[in-house]
Amino acid sequence: MIANVLFDLDGTLTDPFTGITRCIHHALDGLGRSTPPGDDLAWCIGPPLRESFATLLDTDDDAVLDDALALYRKRFGDVGMFENAVYDGVAEMLGAAKAGGLRLFVATSKPHVFARPIVALFKLEEFFDDVWGSELDGTRTEKAKLLKWGLNKHRLAATTTLMVGDRRHDTEGAKANGARALAVSYGYGTIAELQAAGPDHLCGSPAEVTDVILQLSARKTES
Repeated sequence: MIANVLFDLDGTLTDPFTGITRCIHHALDGLGRSTPPGDDLAWCIGPPLRESFATLLDTDDDAVLDDALALYRKRFGDVGMFENAVYDGVAEMLGAAKAGGLRLFVATSKPHVFARPIVALFKLEEFFDDVWGSELDGTRTEKAKLLKWGLNKHRLAATTTLMVGDRRHDTEGAKANGARALAVSYGYGTIAELQAAGPDHLCGSPAEVTDVILQLSARKTES
């Protein structure tokens, strides 16, 4: 049985495509670099942003990456975080899990100073015990480290915890900590990427996620 469910944010609860890609364009423009079409930047949604900029800029120069992050975060804090939308069915998924007696948490590599306002913006905070995120200095951007920190903070048993996310990092982070993993294919990870990471479950919609969560918690409601 599971007692706790951790949800990734981008690509799992909300679709941040417009905000993230426009902020990446803003950063690249500010550095005088060419900007790929927005549709070519979908792979940047999910992984730590610093890693994505290192690839986009083909550099490991900390000063350059710091400048890119600063430009990105300025626009994201002002505008980008609001260029976002909750996936259909997410509120119902969270409501069913909460009603089933499960403890719910957001576990995102996004800095918590952005994640918390986004959760509040869409009035999702009522479902969650806490929002876990990284620090602006890069602390806890790796999913495995974030989950270890959060599990310890709330004294959650990994064996009764399920991580739900749309990228391989979510599954890998869960497995590194001894937790179960549920991958969602409606976000930004490809089926091949998700299957290669070896999740315990793969779902195509929030409704499917709800069914699996309730089955794993042995609290499936009567139809």
